[in-house]
Amino acid sequence: MPRQLLNIAGRARRSAAAALVVGSIICANAADWTQYLGPTRNGVSTETVVAKFPTSGPKKLWQHQTPGGFSSFAIGEGVAATMTLRDIDGAPQEICLALDAKSGKEIWAKPFGVANFLEKGGGGANSGKGENKGGDGPRSTPAITNGHIFATSANLVIACYEAKTGKQIWKHDLTKEFAGQNIHWNNAASPVIDNGLVFMAGGGDGQSLLAFDQRTGKVAWKVGNETITHSTPTVGTIAGVRQVIFFLKSGLVSVDEKTGKILWKQPFHFNVSTAMSPLAVGDIVYCSAGYQVGSAAYRISKDDDKFTSTELWKQPASVINNHWSTPTVKDGFLYGLFGFKEFGTCPLKCVELATGNVKWTQEGFGPGGTILAGDTLIVLGDAGQVVFVKADPQAYHEVAKFQAIAGKCWNSPALSDGRLYVRSTKEAACFDVAPKMAK
Repeated sequence: MPRQLLNIAGRARRSAAAALVVGSIICANAADWTQYLGPTRNGVSTETVVAKFPTSGPKKLWQHQTPGGFSSFAIGEGVAATMTLRDIDGAPQEICLALDAKSGKEIWAKPFGVANFLEKGGGGANSGKGENKGGDGPRSTPAITNGHIFATSANLVIACYEAKTGKQIWKHDLTKEFAGQNIHWNNAASPVIDNGLVFMAGGGDGQSLLAFDQRTGKVAWKVGNETITHSTPTVGTIAGVRQVIFFLKSGLVSVDEKTGKILWKQPFHFNVSTAMSPLAVGDIVYCSAGYQVGSAAYRISKDDDKFTSTELWKQPASVINNHWSTPTVKDGFLYGLFGFKEFGTCPLKCVELATGNVKWTQEGFGPGGTILAGDTLIVLGDAGQVVFVKADPQAYHEVAKFQAIAGKCWNSPALSDGRLYVRSTKEAACFDVAPKMAK
């Protein structure tokens, strides 16, 4: 082959190899955000985000109206799913809403029936004497896997839909089918998915904790005589055993994921409402609650077949407490919004997980949500502001900040394929935060 053709062929091979590497980097950086607090249920993403952007913020890709509620987004199968309110036949109904993840266009919306929430100026639909039945709307976040979306309602109904079409595959009403009893302010927990099962709490005696087969909706196991809280369970592997950890009125209750066998319990004080999701980090489980309860961390150990929970530390509410905002964790440090009803001012804190020592505090966020991408914290304040902060236990380092949306944001952001998804009681928006390749 002539030298010129050899050079051309060599350049072509190198270009193809470079394109393959770039494509691999892009694919490795992209990940679905399949459920509440992400696929690992701890607010941690495998992606990285742009280091800086203009003061006006990153490029907005789309915006969509999402009236009512504190549901976050789940992203998968090309769909961004959340729960919202919509007037149907003159009454507000709780809706599972599926949007095209790239364009924000509505694909389908499925109602769960008349919503039992407090309305402005009174009790609202079906709210009895006007007492608070759940605030501004739905608080549960859907989950997405294997072409299906799973959603739960404030009235303890769980349903499975085809992600692309909205066709209902199966449905269960825990109140009617499992003698379920709702709680004050109604259900706020999200469905949790892992290894072909969907986990939910809310049944009656002997069946308060439930696992359903994702494909068929058939009950895989049911166990327990617990009273639910507003907390979403988590899943983790401790001492080699995959387990589901529920944060209930009695405290922490862990069950074997496959069988539902109760592995260990840890009492924890309850007062009015428990709402954050527990965090399982290695063999440590962290939990917290508002209403003057405070926080604690427990080390879980196993001797033969017996699990034991040992308290590592406990902090009063005046030092550390999470109302509904679940912190994220990096390198042994918790980062999150710690405070109770400190609207507009709730601080971002860094807390050492092993000791409960507060490393630093930064005021001015309000009870929104925090997730982690690489070494960057993405913090959504309760007024719709987004702040990028370096995850550094030594000091607070703000990287960038912008006003993302209007309305009340008592929820967590979501990150998928370089796009940041946020929503409020008024609207949702999607922003391009992918790192840009150097030319």
